[in-house]
Amino acid sequence: MKIQGISQLKTVIWMTGVSVAILFGCSSLRHTLGQSGFFDLGIYDQVVYLISQGKPPISSLLGFHHLGNHAAWAVYPLALLYKIYPSAYWLLAVQAISLSLGAIPTYYLALQAGLKQSQAVTMSVVYLFYPLVFNVNLFEFHPEVMALPVFLGVVLAARLGNVVWFCIGTIFILGCKAVLSLTVAAMGFWLLMFDKRRFYGIFALIAGISWFLMATQVIIPAFSNNEVAAIARYGYLGNSVTEIVRNLLMKPQIIFERFFSFTVLEYIALVIVPVIWGLSPRHLAPLVATIPTFVINILSEKSTQRDLIHQYSLPILPFLIVTVIASLAANRTWLRRQRFIIVWALIAFIVLGKYGFFWSRYLRSLDTLQATREAISQVKTKGYVLTTHSIAPHLTHRPKIQFFDDISGVPADFNSFDYILLNVRHPDGTRNPEFARNVVKKIHKNPNFSLSYQRDEVYLFVKKEVIK
Repeated sequence: MKIQGISQLKTVIWMTGVSVAILFGCSSLRHTLGQSGFFDLGIYDQVVYLISQGKPPISSLLGFHHLGNHAAWAVYPLALLYKIYPSAYWLLAVQAISLSLGAIPTYYLALQAGLKQSQAVTMSVVYLFYPLVFNVNLFEFHPEVMALPVFLGVVLAARLGNVVWFCIGTIFILGCKAVLSLTVAAMGFWLLMFDKRRFYGIFALIAGISWFLMATQVIIPAFSNNEVAAIARYGYLGNSVTEIVRNLLMKPQIIFERFFSFTVLEYIALVIVPVIWGLSPRHLAPLVATIPTFVINILSEKSTQRDLIHQYSLPILPFLIVTVIASLAANRTWLRRQRFIIVWALIAFIVLGKYGFFWSRYLRSLDTLQATREAISQVKTKGYVLTTHSIAPHLTHRPKIQFFDDISGVPADFNSFDYILLNVRHPDGTRNPEFARNVVKKIHKNPNFSLSYQRDEVYLFVKKEVIK
C-alpha cells in the first residue's frame, strides 16, 4: 500500500511538472508573439525590475509606488530572480508554477478527507483541467496566482493541525493582493463555524479583517495619492471603500437587484459547470469562503470580472475543490467513477479553455513581428519610451515608459520622450490604422525627432539628443 501511495504521489508530481511546462510554454509563446500587454505584465515587470535595481518601484503607467497597487508586498521577493537576469519570463514562470502547484495540496486534501489514492489523483486532474487555471495563465501576470496553491495549503495545514504553516501561509496570501483579505476572513468564518477549527478560524478572521482595514485605509492611500484600485468599478455604490461598505449594509436591495439577472446566472454557471458533478447541497459549507469574491465580481460594472478568462475568480477555485472533495468523500456526487469524472473535466476544458487564441487573435500581427523585434532592439538606452500597449512589456526595464492608443489618446507633448515606437499596421486600442498614421505624420513634423527605423509599417523615432 505504501509503495502504491508513493507511486500515486509521483504521478501527481509528474502531472504538475507537465502542467508547469505547458503553461509556461503557452504564456511565453504569447509574450514572444507580441500579444502580452502593459496591463498587467508590463506593470509588474517594470516594478520588479526597479526593485531589483534598488530604485523606487514606481510604475510610470500608474504614476505611484507599487504598494499603492493592491498593497501586494509578496511581489518583492521576485526581484531576487531579476538579480540573476532581468526578464518578464520569470514572472510567467512563477505564474505557471503557482497555478500548477495547486494539484499537490489538492491530492493531500483528498487523502486527508479519506479518499482512495486513485481518487486523490483524479481530484488533482480535476484541478489542473479547471479552465480558469489555463486561461488565467494566458492573461498577463497577476500576483494573486501565487496565493492559489497556498489557499489549498493553509486549509490542509488547518486540518492537519499545523499552526506554523497555517499562519505563514495566511500572511503570505494577504501580501498577494489586498482584496484577498476578504477571502481570508471568510475562510476564517468557515473554519470557525463549520469546520470547527477554532484557532485557525479566529486567526484567519482577525488577520483578514485587520489587513483589509490596514491596506485600504492606510497603506494604499498613502502610496497611491489617496486612490484605491478598482473603486471606479463600483461608482454607483460610492466613492470610497467605507462608503461602498456602508451602502451595501444600508441598502441590501442593491445586492439582490444585481444578483437576480441573466448575466449573473451565466457567470455562476461558468464557475460551477466544470465541477457541478461534485457539488452536493449537504457539503457546500466551504463555499462560504467564496462569498466575498462572488459579491465583488457580481457588483462590479466591469464584465471581465464575471468570466473564466481573467484572474478575478481565482479565489473561488480552492474552495470549489475542497467542496467537491467533501462531497466525493461522502459519496454524494453525481459522478463517482474516476474515468467519467476525468472525461467531464476534459470536456469542460475543451469547451471553456481559451487555447484557440493561439490560432486566432495571437497570430494577427505575425506579419510585423520581425520588424517589431528589430525596432525594439534599437532602443539602446534606458530613456523615456512612448509606445503601444502590446510593445510596452518588451521595453519596461526602465524608470519611465508610457503607452498610447486611440482610446487613451495621444500625449500633448512628444518632446518629453526619448523614443517613440509604434506599429501602424497593427495598432492597439480599437485597431485603427488611420489613427496611427496620423500620429506618425505628427512625429515626422517634430524637429526634435529623427526616424531611426522603418519596416513593415513599424516606426521607431529617436530624439536627436539621444542620437548625439
